[in-house]
Amino acid sequence: MQNVVEINQAKSLKIQWSTIVGVTFFHAMAILALFTFSWQNLAAFLFTWWFAGSLGIGLGYHRLLTHRGFKTPKWFEYFLTFCGTIALQSGAISWVTTHRLHHAFTETDKDPHSPLKGLYWAHIGWIFRGTAQNQTEATMTRYTPDMMKDPVHRFMNKYYWVSSIIVAAILYAIGGWTMVIWGTFLRTVFGWHATWLVNSATHTWGSRRFESRDTSTNNGWIAAITWGEGWHNNHHTYPRSARHGLTWKEVDINWLEIKAMEKIGLVSDVYAFDLKENQETVSNSIKKAA
Repeated sequence: MQNVVEINQAKSLKIQWSTIVGVTFFHAMAILALFTFSWQNLAAFLFTWWFAGSLGIGLGYHRLLTHRGFKTPKWFEYFLTFCGTIALQSGAISWVTTHRLHHAFTETDKDPHSPLKGLYWAHIGWIFRGTAQNQTEATMTRYTPDMMKDPVHRFMNKYYWVSSIIVAAILYAIGGWTMVIWGTFLRTVFGWHATWLVNSATHTWGSRRFESRDTSTNNGWIAAITWGEGWHNNHHTYPRSARHGLTWKEVDINWLEIKAMEKIGLVSDVYAFDLKENQETVSNSIKKAA
């Protein structure tokens, strides 16, 4: 028993050197964007940011694969997953497993990026030490069995980094190295911090509509840079809901895209929490919070 405890402690203290080197390199390359501005490069940044951050992480990894808030044809599910790999936040199975663990054990020792361990840990520290996104086969099988049975998802999870090389090659062919800096390095770093702010800042600053069993908040500034993922208190209260912004003031671009895709038949069986239909539930929650 003592050996098992020692092994687990060693894993929890393990430093992820490859991640540290990679993240440091990308940040250093992103700084070069300060000296290589052009409108063409900015356009490349904005397009790849939407492609990877909204279609990939927001719609694909998060609302579809993690929470199954809607359904899509399999080919479109794979397309959204491909978009997510471009964000370089690990493969979809690893990402989904980590996020499902976060919801299952929010703000406990088993939460991969618990904000109770401090802002630094919740934001970036958790990827540098311990398990990080390097989930074991057994953990992924337990928490993401739906995806582990799919050979295409397993393949993309293993080789998720290849898509970024493809995108970088395309950008280089269009606009040279400066476009690669903007559309790959700067965009990746910006996307990382935007996602990490959901883990850290929206468990620290913002407003709370619901008295959830955690410290999640709604933060409009973070929603603006994550295409709607910053309405985190809404999300933690109704995690399966494909709609995170529950009023017109809570702009949720990812939700608007889902609705547009539903109209043209790309998505179906959309589950969305309706604030008006559940006003009594919300009122009771507010009373408890008061």
